[in-house]
This record gives sequence, C-alpha cells and structure tokens, in this order.
Amino acid sequence: MTRTPIYKYTLLALLTLLALSASAQHRGRRNGSFIHAYPVAGLTLSQIEGDELKGFKCPGFTAGVGAIFPLDRNEMWHFSVEATYSQRGARNVVNPDPYKLNGLTLNYVDIPIAIHFTDPYGGITVGAGVGYSRLVQQPHGEIQFKDTYFIPDTSDMTFLRNDIPFIFDVRFPLHENLQFCFRWQYSLIPIKKDWTFTEIFNGTNVETWSNDCYNSSLSFRLLYEFGGSSKSRHGKKNPYRRR
Repeated sequence: MTRTPIYKYTLLALLTLLALSASAQHRGRRNGSFIHAYPVAGLTLSQIEGDELKGFKCPGFTAGVGAIFPLDRNEMWHFSVEATYSQRGARNVVNPDPYKLNGLTLNYVDIPIAIHFTDPYGGITVGAGVGYSRLVQQPHGEIQFKDTYFIPDTSDMTFLRNDIPFIFDVRFPLHENLQFCFRWQYSLIPIKKDWTFTEIFNGTNVETWSNDCYNSSLSFRLLYEFGGSSKSRHGKKNPYRRR
C-alpha cells in the first residue's frame, strides 16, 4: 500500500476554489449578479465495475466546497464547480460470493464541473457534467478467497491515478439556503486495466480472464449556499425575473 499525504492535495484544491469563489462573489455583488459559494458534505455508496462483485456496498464520505455561476438573468441555467474529497471503492462481506472483500477504499480529490437547470416552479435542480478525480491514496483493505474457487489476482493492487467521471445530479431545496443533492458518478476511463480473475474447480484451472475496472458511485449530500437563498434562482425573490 502506498500512502500519499492526502491533506496536501485536499487543502490546495479547497483553498484554490475558495479564493475563486470569494473573487467571483465580490464581482457578483459589484455587477448585480448572484454568484454563490457553498460547502457540501455527505455519504457515498460505491462499487467497482469489473471486479465481478455487484451492488453499491462500499460506504464512504465526501466533503468540500463549490461555487454556482448563473448563465441567464433568471438564473434558471447555471454551472457549478467543486473541489471535494471523496471515498469510493468496493466491498463484499455479507454475501462472500464470488469472493470476500473486506473494504477496498480509494480516496480521491474531485474537481467536478456541471451544467444545471432549475425548475422555476418547484425549485428542483437537475445537472450533468464531467470531472477530474485524482487518486491520493491507494486501496487499503483485505481480500479473502480461502473458501471459494473464484480468485482475483492480488499481486498488483495499484490503481491508476487519474479518473474522468461523468456526473448526473438532482438537487432539492429543503429550507432557505439548505439543499439536498443526489449524485451519480461513473468513470469514463478505466481506473485499473486488465485485472485478472481465475476460476478453480476440483483443483483445476477452469477459466482465466481480465477486466478493465471503473468507479461507480452514489452520493447523498447536503449543501448550504452563501450569499443568498437558493430561492433567488426562481420565484419572487429573484430581482431579475422577467415581468
């Protein structure tokens, strides 16, 4: 297992985005637009496509900061950029079929960028985009296959450092500045290439094959907008809405 000082990557990304958000917020006040910064935190459930396991069984957490930039005067269209620390990976301990995996955790610093549309009546926001994720800590966990005939290759558990995920999320207003965000994220490029698996029956090698692996994760997050209510993008609180 190779450990990288996570805090260096995380602090650099968060401080950079905070500085950009503060600058944008200052220009927004001066120009009459509404640019909001927000902290965000929540839980993740993830799996690794290609590891022959099924289900979003690996829990983790995510936290960071973001900024929202309007694209029209009514602020129904806008884009967001974030810097977050997120945990993803795989797990299979309840039902050890085809093999037991006691947590395979991948720690990332994510820079997602997404375009959003806010329903002016219900306030629900839907967004999609892409991101860049940097692996800052290689996996740690335990793989057991003593009581099974399905054997993954554990001789090299090194994962690729870079990930380019597709992002889809839905945001729901809860109260004033507080929102709930559900996000689905899926890798567009492999995070590990040619992971080899072997099936054994009666001591005989039945089949050996290799898979490329991809991150797939669900996150459930709370975000709090500074600089104005989330309702400022629709309804009577928006001073720029067309009359």
